[in-house]
Amino acid sequence: MYYYTYDEFAKDFKDLAKNIDASFKADAILAVARGGMSLAHCLALALNNRQVFVLNSIHYDDTTKLDTVEIFNVPDLSNFKTVLIVDDIIDSGESMKEIKRLLQSKFPHIIFKVATVFKRKHSIFSPDFVVRDIDEWVVFHWDIKL
Repeated sequence: MYYYTYDEFAKDFKDLAKNIDASFKADAILAVARGGMSLAHCLALALNNRQVFVLNSIHYDDTTKLDTVEIFNVPDLSNFKTVLIVDDIIDSGESMKEIKRLLQSKFPHIIFKVATVFKRKHSIFSPDFVVRDIDEWVVFHWDIKL
């Protein structure tokens, strides 16, 4: 298990933002709730983008992978040409593959790119922007449980 600290995140998201800014000008940022929300907020500030939206996706129950990918609360993105999809980690890749497929079918005119901090080495989905490859389970500093 890998504990991802705030200090690591502060450095990584800046590197990620520089890489995105150098090659992709997103009209909007779409966070995948819940994991992508903290990263999307920080990227929106760094990229000076106020067009931030959220969709929900459930493929895990705590650390247990579910048999289905549930996607809901998809916002209306029809007025945009380029959208950056943001999540904290691409694990199996199944969720993001399905999210991107659904979005592309609903909004075929939009160019979608995906940004994440972590990607598991065995993932079936390769994001456009990634900071770290990892094989361990990641516990993020924002995953605070009471």
